[in-house]
Amino acid sequence: MKQYQPVIGLEIHVELKTESGMFCQCKINQFDAEPNSHVCPVCLGLPGALPVPNKKAIEWTIKIGQALNCTINKHTKFDRKHYSYPDLPKGYQISQYDEPIAVNGKLQIPIINFQSNSNNQLPISKEFRIHRVHLEEDTGKLIHKGSDTLIDFNRSGTPLVEIVTEADFTSSDDVKMFLEELHTIIRYLDVSDADMEKGTMRMEPNISVRVISNNQFPISNQLPISKSQLPKYKVEVKNINSFNFVKRAIDYEVKRHIDLLEKGQTPIQETRGWDSNKNKTYSQRTKEDAHDYRYFPEPDIPPFEFSDAYTESIKKTLVELPHQKMNRYIEIFKLKPMDAYTLTRDINTSDYFEKVLSNQIATSPSAPRNDMGQAIANLIINKKISTELSIEEFIKEATELLKPKETDAKLLDEVALKLINANPKVVADYKGGKQGAIMFLVGQVMKEMRGKADAQTVISTLKQVLK
Repeated sequence: MKQYQPVIGLEIHVELKTESGMFCQCKINQFDAEPNSHVCPVCLGLPGALPVPNKKAIEWTIKIGQALNCTINKHTKFDRKHYSYPDLPKGYQISQYDEPIAVNGKLQIPIINFQSNSNNQLPISKEFRIHRVHLEEDTGKLIHKGSDTLIDFNRSGTPLVEIVTEADFTSSDDVKMFLEELHTIIRYLDVSDADMEKGTMRMEPNISVRVISNNQFPISNQLPISKSQLPKYKVEVKNINSFNFVKRAIDYEVKRHIDLLEKGQTPIQETRGWDSNKNKTYSQRTKEDAHDYRYFPEPDIPPFEFSDAYTESIKKTLVELPHQKMNRYIEIFKLKPMDAYTLTRDINTSDYFEKVLSNQIATSPSAPRNDMGQAIANLIINKKISTELSIEEFIKEATELLKPKETDAKLLDEVALKLINANPKVVADYKGGKQGAIMFLVGQVMKEMRGKADAQTVISTLKQVLK
C-alpha cells in the first residue's frame, strides 16, 4: 500500500510602502487613484528611460532578511527576467536571479496550546528554512470586466520583496501558521501594510506530493528531504490573498495530486489559479523553468557592494520581534502563553499593554508584577476596557474593575449550597477528579450573586462546601 506526503514550498510577495517606485519617482500605493494616472517613462518601459534604484527599498529588504535570520550578501545585483504578459510593458521585469540580497535564513514558529493555562512555560516551536529574499519591481494590474481585460499600470514599478522558502512544509496547517507569523513580522518592521485585500501581500504555494512505500515510512517522513527525494514536478498556485484560501488551495491540490498518482499519472507541472467561489484551482499555463526567462544582468544598474558597517547599521534599527516579545512576556510578566501570544500579534496592542503596565508598576511598586500583568492582559484581550482610551483613562477604569469585591459570606454560603444540590452530575465529576468541573459552579454562583462576589472567594467557598 502506498502512502503520500505533501511537499510544499512558498513564494510570498510583499509590496513595500516606500513613497516612490522601485526605479522611478512615481507615487505608489495609490489605490484610489484614476487608472494609469501615476505612471512615467521608466515604469512604462518607454525607450531611453533609465532606472534608478530606490535606496529605502534596498534597506528595507535587508531588514526583512535580517528579521528572518538570513545571511546578507555583500555583493548583489539586479537582473532582467524576460517573459511576455500584458501587465509587463517592458517585456521583462527587473528582478534578482543568482545574487539576491539575502539567503539561507530560518523562521521559528511558536506552537501555542490554546487549551493550556500553565504559566511561565515557553512554547515549543517549529523551524522552517528561508531559501532567499530578493527585491524586484511589481507588474501592472489586470482588471477583468466581462469579456474585456483592462490594464492599470499604477502598480507597475512598485518595490516588491519576494520571500522564498525551502520545501519544508507537509501540511496546509503549518503553511497557514507560518504565513500568519510572517505577516505579523512584516507589520512589526513597518515596511509594508501587508494588506491582503489590496494585494500588498500575495502568497503562492508550490505543491507536490511524493510517494512513500511502507518500508520507508515513517523514517523518511521528516523534512527537509534530499533533492533526490523531491517529486519530479510541482504546481504553483498564483496570487492568493488570504490565509484561509491558501490552506484550502493546498488541501484541494494535495487531494487532486493523490487522485492522479493513484491512477498511475504524474500531475502536470503548471501554474494554476484559485477560485474561492468554486473552492477549487484551475489551470492557467504550463510552468516555466529558470532558463525560460533568459535571465541576464541588468545593464543599466551597476552591482552593489554592502559593507559590514552598512548592514550592521540597518540591523540596529530592528524592533523586538513578536516571538521575542511573547517569550519576554511569559518569562518576565509570567503571562499564560496563549495570552502572551494574543497580545503580541499586533504591535500597537502590545505597546499599549506595556505602557499601562509600566504606569501601574510606577504608581504601585509594591503590587505583585505577575498578578498585575495577567490582570491587565485579561482586560485587554477580553475587551473589558477599550484600548482607544488614553492610558490614564484605561488605568482609572481598570482600578475600578479590579478592586476587590466585598462578598456577603452568608449569602454566598446559601447560594453555593443551593447550586451544589441542583447539579449532582457536576459535583460527581469534580469529586471524580475533573477539577475543571468546579468552574461551571463558579459561573452559576457568580450569576446568582449578580457579580457581587470575588471569584477567588467563590472558588474557595465551593471547595470548602464540596469537601
